[in-house]
Amino acid sequence: MSVAREDRGPDDLAPQDVEPFTVLMPVYEGDRRRFVKRAFESASREQELPPTQVVVVRDGPVRPKLQALLEKLAATPGFDVDLVELPQNVGLAAALEIGLEHCDHEIVARVDADDVSLPHRFAVQVPLVTAGYDLVGSAIVEIEDDEAEWGRTRTPPTTPDEIERYSRFHDPFNHPSVVYRRSAVRGAGGYETLDLMEDYLLFARMIAAGAQVANVAEPLVLYRVGAGAYARRGGTRLLRSELRLQRTLRDEGFTSRTQYVRNVVVRGGYRLVPEGLRKAAYRTLLIRERPDAADAAQQGATVGYEPVVAPGEPSRQANG
Repeated sequence: MSVAREDRGPDDLAPQDVEPFTVLMPVYEGDRRRFVKRAFESASREQELPPTQVVVVRDGPVRPKLQALLEKLAATPGFDVDLVELPQNVGLAAALEIGLEHCDHEIVARVDADDVSLPHRFAVQVPLVTAGYDLVGSAIVEIEDDEAEWGRTRTPPTTPDEIERYSRFHDPFNHPSVVYRRSAVRGAGGYETLDLMEDYLLFARMIAAGAQVANVAEPLVLYRVGAGAYARRGGTRLLRSELRLQRTLRDEGFTSRTQYVRNVVVRGGYRLVPEGLRKAAYRTLLIRERPDAADAAQQGATVGYEPVVAPGEPSRQANG
């Protein structure tokens, strides 16, 4: 008798039992060529569990050298790489929606064009999705130009209950780290255009729809932050986006009236303070640092954290 995926833990899965999956990576004119190449390689040939398919969405025209690189990546031997070329820039949300239409597999791993996926990333996350989760993220480590110089670790909430509570105030997932089921994304309405917050809105709707969610406390992605990263999180444009997000979450019943007021005041105010204060506030309030996990992972050691298990299973304490 076959075993339902909900009744199996990730440790019960042999390599041949893990479902095939697609990597989805959007690229646009502002992406740097060497970062795009590095992101692609780290998410494909360098993975212990490589993807079955890679979908690269070119969001509008790009400069000739970047176009040449994309065409070269599309011809990577040993991988099924689909290059989806959009004639005009449509923005991240629309590009991801189009990309999902070209994904051949139910499991999809998100990759940003300037980040680095650590070699064991998919070997950790994909078995969890195969075992029953609809959405699995991870901690990420901030880097700048040199990926060998690790900065702060952004550790998200890890248990379903903690994720649900946290989601009423802040995005409980690091978007560039997620692996999800395409059907769960579709069931929640997919990506909706909303500056820098389309992922939060999607994940909130997935949680509200009953998706099985989890985060891995170990950093699995190196997240590139450069000049202007915190400047882009502020201003009147982002404030409008923030207010629209909060109205939507309140109208859909995801947040209470009290939570709505708190979020408008705290998160809305965050968009208007000077960049220096915004950076300090973000790192103080929204980044839960785990330097022990980052240090151990960087050195190739096993990180001691309570592992994610299949939905319905009791938690097991990590050894050591």
